[in-house]
Amino acid sequence: MHILFIYFLFPILNLFAPRESTLCNQTNNSFNTGEKINYTIYYNVIGLYVNAGSAEFSTVAGNFNGADTYTFTAHGKSNKKYDWIFKVRDKYESIVDIKTMLPYQFTRQINEGKFHQTETLNFNQKAKTVLTSTAPGVFKTAECTYDVISAIYAARNINYANCQVNDKMYLNFFLDKELYPSYFKFLGRDELTTRYGRFKVIKLAPLLVKGTVFNGGEKMVVWVTDDENHIPVRIETPIVVGSIKVDMVGYQNLRHPLSSLIELVDTPE
Repeated sequence: MHILFIYFLFPILNLFAPRESTLCNQTNNSFNTGEKINYTIYYNVIGLYVNAGSAEFSTVAGNFNGADTYTFTAHGKSNKKYDWIFKVRDKYESIVDIKTMLPYQFTRQINEGKFHQTETLNFNQKAKTVLTSTAPGVFKTAECTYDVISAIYAARNINYANCQVNDKMYLNFFLDKELYPSYFKFLGRDELTTRYGRFKVIKLAPLLVKGTVFNGGEKMVVWVTDDENHIPVRIETPIVVGSIKVDMVGYQNLRHPLSSLIELVDTPE
């Protein structure tokens, strides 16, 4: 589940002559300290979506080695009804510079079944290096390297006003002792009905890394609110066995009014 959680938590060109941009030097205009967003994770293997788990993202202000920071925390857990099959209690935390939105430190605590691991990454953005608690030596990064959580929040601050279908926003993120180049592709604007409500949305496709759960490529689709918050309200993706759908089900302390919400809906679990 932590692989799904990472890409979920992953909170994004003209067809013949694509324009390119990066997530570098994003200024935060989309969220405030105190924000919380809740999600339900559904798993589909035989044509029926089952409530498999939940996730919560939160933001607080802080200080790291004298620098003003945001701390982004993401918790993911399996539905208690299915803990006897495979219990998940994961936590991810990213501490980023409040001005550059680039990470100083990333920690993940994985508790899945009998597998337990804690890893801390310490970034040096000027030297373009990172140290990890799970391996010796210094790893090379690149200009504007994110972890998987800080990348989501940086992507929320993209200005989509002048985006055209198939425009790509590039980024680098470091995970599992490797640097991964990736991007979010802009697929256009639409309206979408979720289990929370009907929204005006921006449709995105992130480039996934091939792994044990995902096949890689652009098969995941993310819908974010077409307002200044840019909250992911739905994520859908096929996996090796079945598919996953993630819906936003609640929020607190948004920076801007949720003006993209057209109407609330009452959909049973």
